[in-house]
Amino acid sequence: MAKWTPKHEAPEPLEGPVVATIVGGTILWFVLFLAQLPFYGWFDDRGATWWIWTCLAGAGLGLIGIWYVRGRDAALKRAAAEEAARAESGTGAAGAGASGAGDS
Repeated sequence: MAKWTPKHEAPEPLEGPVVATIVGGTILWFVLFLAQLPFYGWFDDRGATWWIWTCLAGAGLGLIGIWYVRGRDAALKRAAAEEAARAESGTGAAGAGASGAGDS
């Protein structure tokens, strides 16, 4: 069987309010956890307490996700600021390297 190769390039990833989306999802998981807590006995009688713990796990993983996307967002902004500073200063490091090579 032949190996599959893509026939076109993948599109650029969509960027949006990633941090807000993850925060909203985390809040939703936690609210669902809190809303189900008063019915713990009902879930326990039916052997479905995993619903409650799934919501708690979703909230916990959401906290990790918030930490991750905030760091990613900060890194993207930092890289964009560095690139803008390089563009503003002219040729930047490439120009300095080219002029230094002729002086030797």
